[in-house]
Amino acid sequence: MTIRVLIADDQDLIRAGLAMIIEARPDLTVVGEAADGVEAVALAQRNRPDVVLMDVRMPRRDGIEATRDLVARGNPARVIMLTTFDLDEPVFAALRAGASAFLLKDTRPADLAEAVRVVARGDALLAPTVTRRLLDRFADRLPADPRASRHLAALTARETEVLVLAAQALSNAEIAARLHVSTATVKTHMSAVLTKLGLRDRVQAVVLAYETGLVRPGPPG
Repeated sequence: MTIRVLIADDQDLIRAGLAMIIEARPDLTVVGEAADGVEAVALAQRNRPDVVLMDVRMPRRDGIEATRDLVARGNPARVIMLTTFDLDEPVFAALRAGASAFLLKDTRPADLAEAVRVVARGDALLAPTVTRRLLDRFADRLPADPRASRHLAALTARETEVLVLAAQALSNAEIAARLHVSTATVKTHMSAVLTKLGLRDRVQAVVLAYETGLVRPGPPG
């Protein structure tokens, strides 16, 4: 199956370069190019890409606001946020907005293409330890969300346990060892968590765990 990619960047040269990288892969194709966040949202709604390569800083509406808008509209596209600088603040904002990954613009072409594939599969690209570091640092900015807390009530005790361990940056294998179950069982529980909570991927599940107070900053328990 060909993965459909939308490119959103206000620099013509960057868009052209990204398009060349994508089109050079037989399993990837570009379905649109946007020069700002407003255009990115409109094209994503019309062309229904699987993945959006979204620049953080764009005119009219930046990439973080555009990502938040897509999520609010229920658009299923996964967003990979692109930036020139590796800064915690925009990474954190991008995660909260609903981005599934975060890459520097000088990422090697082969790594960028693989990132698109990973995110299109529904996997999170950011390492759990990176996600936890960011959320630990900015947790005091996460407002309590009573609606999210109510959603957690839909989880079984074991699903909640898996979510907590995932939010503590444990891998599926580590969770399996901790709970004395198979890795396949952990994957099944995590899939159920995402489905019940209406989340896109593991990163969003970790963010929600912090938002609801299920996990707070500090060393894993």
